[in-house]
Amino acid sequence: MGFSAVSVIRGPGEITAMVVQVTKRMFTSRFQTREFIEQAWFITSVTLMPTILVSIPFGAVISLQVANLTGQLGAQSFAGATAVLAVVREAAPIAAALIIAGAAGSAICSDLGARKIREEIDAMEVLGVDPLARLVAPRVFATMFVATMIIGLVIAAGIGGGYFFTVIIAGGSAGAFLSSFTALASLPDLYIAIIKSVIFGWLAAIVGAYKGLTAGGGPSGVGRAVNEAVIIAFMLLFFLNAIITAVYFQVVPPPGM
Repeated sequence: MGFSAVSVIRGPGEITAMVVQVTKRMFTSRFQTREFIEQAWFITSVTLMPTILVSIPFGAVISLQVANLTGQLGAQSFAGATAVLAVVREAAPIAAALIIAGAAGSAICSDLGARKIREEIDAMEVLGVDPLARLVAPRVFATMFVATMIIGLVIAAGIGGGYFFTVIIAGGSAGAFLSSFTALASLPDLYIAIIKSVIFGWLAAIVGAYKGLTAGGGPSGVGRAVNEAVIIAFMLLFFLNAIITAVYFQVVPPPGM
């Protein structure tokens, strides 16, 4: 029982310590330009296709639901506004969280986990090279950068899918769809979506790096670490999303209030 209680406390404590250490090194150590570019390209390659495949159905489902709801309420002219509001405020950050944690976080975990079981991390420490500054910090920067690109792509694809299903499929008015964009949504909604994506990328990369650097037990241990990294990142990102959204609604009042 005591070992179980210690394990439950140790895991979150070690992740918190890792977050603090990596964040500190992001601002105090030398910026690894080459590693950043390589990792940004790598993360883009593993997240681009999932982003496209996820964002279009997200936009389609939201648009179909919104079109049905606004039709029942007799507010078809606000279909565009509600679709944009739903995509920008919640659908895009949630999709970005899923992609970042599922694709980017798992890729970082598997990469560092493979280095760990090959004892490359231990060799770096023996040579006096800090793995957190040399390997983890550039991956965190790269994930944050790619996350901002991902959320822009998700928003564009979601709104495009919404336009297609609302105007082309459902026969709605293109003018009403486009002209109502700013009726409910505003620039702060876009800003908070970008802030969410940066925070999601920062946290998912650190969690993936933590599980990779603590992996053990050979290739099967790396596989378990990847699964655990994805699950932990999902839980943390959805929890953070709820907190940020609640705070945002208290700080930024809706238009017209």
